[in-house]
Amino acid sequence: MDSRWIYEVGDIVKLKKPHPCGSHEWEILRVGADFRLKCMGCAHQVMIPRKTVEKSARALTKKNPAKTQ
Repeated sequence: MDSRWIYEVGDIVKLKKPHPCGSHEWEILRVGADFRLKCMGCAHQVMIPRKTVEKSARALTKKNPAKTQ
């Protein structure tokens, strides 16, 4: 697909399949071998393996842009 994204806590990732509530967007709460994601539609939280998230990610929105000092 394209180059790998850098996933950080607070980013919003859009996944291929929607959550049962209808939302495609998830907020990243934890990054590691597994991701903890929170649905932006209903606030449900799930743990998903990194490989699954990287495979099904369609877009990444940085919530906190780089701060310049």
